[in-house]
Amino acid sequence: MTAGRRLVVEADGGSRGNPGPAGYGALVRDALTGEVLAEVAEAIGHATNNVAEYRGLIAGLRAAAALDPAARAEVRMDSKLVVEQMSGRWKIKHPDMIPLALEARELASGLDAVTYTWVPRARNAHADRLANEAMDAAARGEEWSRDEGPAGTAAEQAGDGAPEEGGDSAPAWSPAVGAATTTLLLRHGETPLSIEKRFAGVGDVPLTDTGLAQARAAAQALKGRGVDAIVTSPLGRCRATAAEVAAATGAEIRIEEGLRETDFGAWEGLTFAEVGERWPAELKSWLADPASAPPGGESFTAVARRVRTALDKIKVRYRHRTVLVVSHVTPIKLLVRHALGAPMASLYRMRLDVASLSSIDWYDDGPATLRSFNDVHHLRV
Repeated sequence: MTAGRRLVVEADGGSRGNPGPAGYGALVRDALTGEVLAEVAEAIGHATNNVAEYRGLIAGLRAAAALDPAARAEVRMDSKLVVEQMSGRWKIKHPDMIPLALEARELASGLDAVTYTWVPRARNAHADRLANEAMDAAARGEEWSRDEGPAGTAAEQAGDGAPEEGGDSAPAWSPAVGAATTTLLLRHGETPLSIEKRFAGVGDVPLTDTGLAQARAAAQALKGRGVDAIVTSPLGRCRATAAEVAAATGAEIRIEEGLRETDFGAWEGLTFAEVGERWPAELKSWLADPASAPPGGESFTAVARRVRTALDKIKVRYRHRTVLVVSHVTPIKLLVRHALGAPMASLYRMRLDVASLSSIDWYDDGPATLRSFNDVHHLRV
């Protein structure tokens, strides 16, 4: 790509109600020819208009950076709020908007230059149409996304059945540059359901006495790791584990909804054998396809989206610091999978024990390094 290429990012987002079923759409054009180079859109569940608009901006900036990180981009949106806030003329007061604006600014800083222009809705019709398709899908309760253009085509040809999550993956041989943001990943301690190998999703099961002892052992192992902050799933088993580490390290705890476990729906509390007896076809589909969800539950593809959003917020809020992430089997495996650039099928090939520690370094220029995985040495006492 020629340095200094000019791109136009058109973005929009909205919800059916405020908040309500929400989605965003964005596209990237060549500024000289008007050719559409990439389109992205996604149904994001239940959210406000402003959250959806910022998500559209973030997706558009990410698509532009994937096309040419040396480009100069003009962002065109019909949201006066987002344009004025990103231009620095209006303050950002709502706490939900601050991490999204920081993420957008981080992406914009990776391009040569970014300017923001307000346009009337009629001149933002393409992005508005994409956003409406996403909102329609959200209103139907569907998991829906669209990624078309050079990056999307490459992902399809690679054979990964799940939607790719952005354009920030560097080739494996690219050296990392600068300081890293380090995430130490701690799975919660033992629970009654983990002992019996039962599906434990969004139900709030407590730690056992052994699980609490495991959390304390992990806390002691983390005392010398320079933990600056703790970000935890909202579920009780993770919050109890995080509390032990906070007591040992003095780090503050922040709750992140996106780090909760998969919602296993009707399978919650059951064993694999019990699920196989009652839902044999559904279990077979779930084991074969990450986009397949348990009855009344959540697919791994859907979990991957919210975990990626949680990671983006962590990387912006705690840039170049060390963060302990206390979570569950699925979110931690998804973070490892994303760091490695592995297919979704890799989730079925990882073992992650209770109270185990893993570590990933994330670099500003894209590459990530998995430094350790499923370390349980601190439990062998």
